[in-house]
Amino acid sequence: MIVGLDIGGTKVEGVGLDSNSYEMLIKHREPTNKESYSGFLQSVMSVINKVAEFGTVESIGIGCCGSVGIDGLMQGANVSVLNGQDFIGDIQKQIDVPVAIANDADCLALSEFKDGAAKYAQHSCVAVIIGTGCGSGVVINNGLVTGLNKLGGELGHNPLPNFCPEKDGEPIECYCGSLNCTESFVSGTGFERTFSERHFPANSKEIVALMEQGNEDAITHFELYCDQLARTLAAVVNFVDPEVIVLGGGMSNVDAIYPKVQSYLNRYTFTKTAKTRVVKNVHGDSSGVRGAAFLHTL
Repeated sequence: MIVGLDIGGTKVEGVGLDSNSYEMLIKHREPTNKESYSGFLQSVMSVINKVAEFGTVESIGIGCCGSVGIDGLMQGANVSVLNGQDFIGDIQKQIDVPVAIANDADCLALSEFKDGAAKYAQHSCVAVIIGTGCGSGVVINNGLVTGLNKLGGELGHNPLPNFCPEKDGEPIECYCGSLNCTESFVSGTGFERTFSERHFPANSKEIVALMEQGNEDAITHFELYCDQLARTLAAVVNFVDPEVIVLGGGMSNVDAIYPKVQSYLNRYTFTKTAKTRVVKNVHGDSSGVRGAAFLHTL
C-alpha cells in the first residue's frame, strides 16, 4: 500500500492506495493540531497509523503547505508551528519507510499524470491550480520538476504576459513584492478582484452566475479572464511544451473556460498551431492526496 497525506490548516487527510491498481483502500481524516509542533506531529502520525491498519505501508508521500529548505527544515508553511522543524526526519523516526513531500500543485500534477486527465500523456504534463492562488506542477520525462531553488512550477509569480493597463487594469503589487504577478489575475481571487474594481463587489460564483444570465459586464470580464489565462498557458507551451495542461482549483469547475481558453491559446504560442490540450482535472479534491501517494512511484 502506498500512503498519501494532504495536510492543510484545518485537516490532515490520509489515503492508502493499492500499489498496483491504485484503488483506494482507506481514507481517514482528523483535525490539524496547530497549537504546537508536537501536537501537529501527533495529529499527522495519528492519521498515518490509522491508515496503516489497512495494509503494509511501502511509502508515504505528503502534500503540504511550505517546502523543505536546503537545511532540511520546513519553510514557508502557513501552519506556523511547522516552520523550522525537521518534519520529514521526525516522521521517519517513527515509521521506517521512505517519506517524501511536495506542494499541492506538484501533487495535482502527479495525480492527473498517473491516472487522471493526463494519463494518456507519454512524457509530460503541467497542472495549474486556479483557486485562492495560482501554482503549477510540472512533470517532464515522467519525473516531477522541482529545481535547484525549489521554484519549479511557481507560475503564479511570473508577470502576466502582455500586460496592458487599458485591457488588464491598473498595475498591482503582489504580496511577494513583484508587480503584476499572474496570480493577481488568473486565480479565483484575481478574477473577483478585477471584476469588483471595475464594476461592483461580487465573488467568483456570483460573477459566473451573472455571465450565464447574460449580464454584459460579467460576459466581458469572463472573456478577459479567459484571454489572461490563455496568455499564461501559452507561455507554458512556449517554454515547456507539455502534452497536456490540467486545470485544478475552484475556477477549474467553470466548464465554459475550456473551449474559450483552447481557442485563444494559439493567439500567443510561437507557432500558432500548438496541439496542447487544456483539460479539467479528473480527481477533484482528491487529486492532492492521491498525488502525494504517488511521490515515490515516478
